[in-house]
Amino acid sequence: MKKVSFLLLITLFSANISAQKKMKDYSRIMRSTSIYEIDAFLKDAHPDDPKRLLLKPRLIKLMKEYIKKAHPSDQRVPDFQEKIALLYRRPSTKISFEEMNEIIKQKQIAKLEAEVAAKSYAANQDLAALGESSTLMDANEQEEFLMLMSVSPAEHKHKTVQLLNSLFDNDPASKESIVMIENKSKCNMIMRIEGVGNTKYRLAVPTQAEGSIVVQKGSYLFTTKICGADYASQKSIEKAIIVSLNNPGK
Repeated sequence: MKKVSFLLLITLFSANISAQKKMKDYSRIMRSTSIYEIDAFLKDAHPDDPKRLLLKPRLIKLMKEYIKKAHPSDQRVPDFQEKIALLYRRPSTKISFEEMNEIIKQKQIAKLEAEVAAKSYAANQDLAALGESSTLMDANEQEEFLMLMSVSPAEHKHKTVQLLNSLFDNDPASKESIVMIENKSKCNMIMRIEGVGNTKYRLAVPTQAEGSIVVQKGSYLFTTKICGADYASQKSIEKAIIVSLNNPGK
């Protein structure tokens, strides 16, 4: 008798486990229209499960539809109303500050990249017009200026992404920083930035425009010609800086 009771207990226990497993099978949850099944999934699912984003509003909609058709004395109505209020108050997923910051950063990068690309495209449509402002450059420098301005779309995209990533990088341990050159003079210019060894950068900046470049942090000698006049300055780059240049004598 004890053996039979034990076997019966095992059978019931196994059946209970099997039933629980069946209830926990969420393989078809995305097709479900069951209030209780979706509610159970939202309770069991990981906070970051992307399916929550779709199933939470579906559950709210299903409960609202039920309440709309329910009898006034239906005891489930107040329960569903309370659950709807709770779902509205509780976020469907948990997201860290770093993750939210990264999302904002990527959106900003995409937006600014599109704006910079549009400006660059317009500027590169007529390089001859840029050359008209280079009358105080010698032939070699003018050719170099036009070459630097006419970058390929692929190279431009790479530089833009690099620039914008650096712009939003607040990590003090970063080895790179941004240099912005404001050319307020009436002439085109090429800013040459020379560091230790073979570390060299060139940035072409049209008249009455600005340009930016990402450089390795360190000490640099900045040199250029502004409307034929020489400019030279030593600068230590440890964070983003702006160098503003005007017409000679101003």
